[in-house]
Amino acid sequence: MSDAAGARFGARLAAAVAAHGPLCAGIDPHPPLLAAWGLPDDAAGVERFGRTVVEALAGHVACVKPQAAFFERHGSRGVAALERVVADARAAGLLTIVDAKRGDIGSTMAAYADAFAGDSPLAGDAVTVSPYLGFGSLRPVLDVAAAHGRGVFVLALTSNPEGAAVQHAAGADGRSVARAVAEAAAAENAGARPSGDVGLVVGATTGSAVTDLGIDLAAVNGPLLAPGIGAQGATAEDLRRVFGDARRLVLAASSREVLQAGPDAAALRGAARRSADALRAALGD
Repeated sequence: MSDAAGARFGARLAAAVAAHGPLCAGIDPHPPLLAAWGLPDDAAGVERFGRTVVEALAGHVACVKPQAAFFERHGSRGVAALERVVADARAAGLLTIVDAKRGDIGSTMAAYADAFAGDSPLAGDAVTVSPYLGFGSLRPVLDVAAAHGRGVFVLALTSNPEGAAVQHAAGADGRSVARAVAEAAAAENAGARPSGDVGLVVGATTGSAVTDLGIDLAAVNGPLLAPGIGAQGATAEDLRRVFGDARRLVLAASSREVLQAGPDAAALRGAARRSADALRAALGD
């Protein structure tokens, strides 16, 4: 197991959320933010951006979520920058979800598993993946992540409006695709305490879809990564309506709402604390 403490990802995340609140701070160095921070739109700029966020927020938030695409757009130097951001977070004891959204079959998926869930320097504490070649196609990454004490977040109900055409569609058994994904994740997490290692991505902007599709998110027994807060339109209060009794499992992702306070470290911490406090209040009993 890669984690030195030997704890499963679900347990590590639950402890981090209890200590710092249910905020996952995005690390999304897109061009307008780089410009606002006075950084160049190149590999050096995205590295400085990511490492600044890690340095400012380590010990203050439950986890961070670097978006791999914003690093990969700068080629090999950008990938190396992502590796250094992940290494900084690991050294600081800050949990990292690498938002890579990989999905494929067979040996290709096995290679993605090695890259993002094995011993590669690209591997954080967890990775996002796409199940839309069939949940079974994820078996390589689920197995590699389990062997290394890492987590996997599976796209289920995403915050983009185009996702509904696929995710709400019903299969031969009458279940929606999203419900089938949720139930498959629940099977992976059966019996895990305090939480399983296989989470779902469920957008905070999905409204009544969870209820309409008959999805029991509480039964997933794994973390629910909720994008859509802030710039995408969802508020902390929306989380109670979308997640209901499963809100204890929610890890809300916020990017621009926190990052626009940078590059000053104290301002970043202040923005993260305000966001985490609002989320804790919205998701608490």
